[in-house]
Order: sequence, then C-alpha cells, then structure tokens
Amino acid sequence: MSLIPEIEAFLGCRTPDAWIEAALADQQTLLIDHKNCEFKAASTALSLIAKYNAHPELINMMSRLAREELVHHEQVLRIMKRRGVPLRPVSAGRYASGLRRLVRAHEPVKLVDTLVVGAFIEARSCERFAAIAPHLDEELGKFYNGLLKSEARHYQGYLKLAHQYGDAQDIALVVERVRQAEVELITSPDQEMRFHSGIPLALAA
Repeated sequence: MSLIPEIEAFLGCRTPDAWIEAALADQQTLLIDHKNCEFKAASTALSLIAKYNAHPELINMMSRLAREELVHHEQVLRIMKRRGVPLRPVSAGRYASGLRRLVRAHEPVKLVDTLVVGAFIEARSCERFAAIAPHLDEELGKFYNGLLKSEARHYQGYLKLAHQYGDAQDIALVVERVRQAEVELITSPDQEMRFHSGIPLALAA
C-alpha cells in the first residue's frame, strides 16, 4: 500500500523488514503495545490541554484527538477479547522517550518541539500500519488499513500547530534533528519488540 507522499518525505526511512517479521511472530505483544500506544496518545493530548490551556487551537485539536485515540484503544481491546489475548503489563519501549529527550526545556520552543515529536510519532504509526497490514489476517489488516487515515491526519495536525506557535526556520532545524534520531531508533537493534521499536536483537545479529 502506498503511503501519502508527504509522510514518505517526512520520515527518514521505512520500517525494516526485520521488524515486520518480529511483529508477525508475536502478534499478542503487538496488539497489547498498540493498545497502550493509543492510550498514551490520548493521555499526551489531555496533558497538552492541561498545560497549554490558553491556546484555543491546540485545545480544540487535542480534545478531538484524545477522543479518537480512546476509540482506537477500545477497538483494539475488543479485537484482543475476540482473539483471547489476555491483558498483561508490557514495558514501554525506548522510542517515545528517546524522541522526547530532544525537546528543549524552555518555552515557547518546548511546546514547538513537543508538537514536532508528536508529528513524528503519528507519522511513524501511519507508516507502521501500512507496512504490516498486507501481512496480517483479513480482520486485523482491514482494521490497520482503516487507521492509516486518522494517523496521517493527526500527524498533519501536530505539524500545523507547531508552525502556528513557532518559527518556520527553527522548526525546519528541529524536524531534521528529530528525523535523524527517529531513524536511529527505528533502524538500530532494540531489546524488545514494540509497536515503535527498532530491530529486535534476535533478528539484528
């Protein structure tokens, strides 16, 4: 499935085949971590509303995004229930925390950097859905294909807000810095298989 051109251009690399292989071999962990990612995305949106409560455009977008991510969270839960996938704790991967380490500590650039990181997370989610969907069974493949549009829209929303609150030249530098770090996280060996992980160590050798 072809990705929308702007996401192909935005991300610095495609998902490695080794990640697809590992995810297909452990679909229970994939679903559990996907569920967790949807919840974290909603939580992040709500946190931004609480922190930046004088930014009406941000509040409106993040409110809609949080509702949508919670619906996705519920949809994954229903799929897990139908498939007999038990709920269990799954540790967070290094991906989001690795990107957030790049966020500058002072405002207003802290908000801009946070929004750029959000754009990358949503863009990679979109790309991951497209990468793995053709290899899944009909139900899960259809579900993941259906999520592509919303993740692409979320990516666009985060980037639009970044440009609303930041300087275009600075944002271009931030995007390049985050892109380089994101490529490293996606293509380097990783301790475990997660929705946004790099190449699991068992397949990286």
